[in-house]
Amino acid sequence: MRRAKRFGRLLRGRAGYGFSFEAEFEIESYLRYQAEKFAKYFDANTYLLITRALDYFDPARPYGGDLVRALAPAQARFFLASFTTDWRFAPARSREIVRALLDNRRILSYVELDAPGGHDAFLMDDPRYHGALRAYFDNIER
Repeated sequence: MRRAKRFGRLLRGRAGYGFSFEAEFEIESYLRYQAEKFAKYFDANTYLLITRALDYFDPARPYGGDLVRALAPAQARFFLASFTTDWRFAPARSREIVRALLDNRRILSYVELDAPGGHDAFLMDDPRYHGALRAYFDNIER
């Protein structure tokens, strides 16, 4: 169920529009709650810097865009998870990483989940995600 289905244009406890800057719609209430929670434990300037670093991060750039070459030196086992509604780290990008790792014959686990949370899906209580992560951790020493 996507947020549009979950919240849609539902008004919070009223029949008509209030034409105010208060949270009138359920989605506004949800977003305000998430923003206030986030602001309590994360500095806005740090968030801007991290976002910029993510925007610029491209491990393939020093290798002429060749992700297979970029990941060739990696010796770790990998766990990749993607969520179909994540616009920030789309599943297509995760699948590119998976292909590059497989081309390098690396050990990896990959799960792609249809989840309504978008980019925040990994923060939500999704038993499928937690189960995949738990299974990966349970098998690390093997």
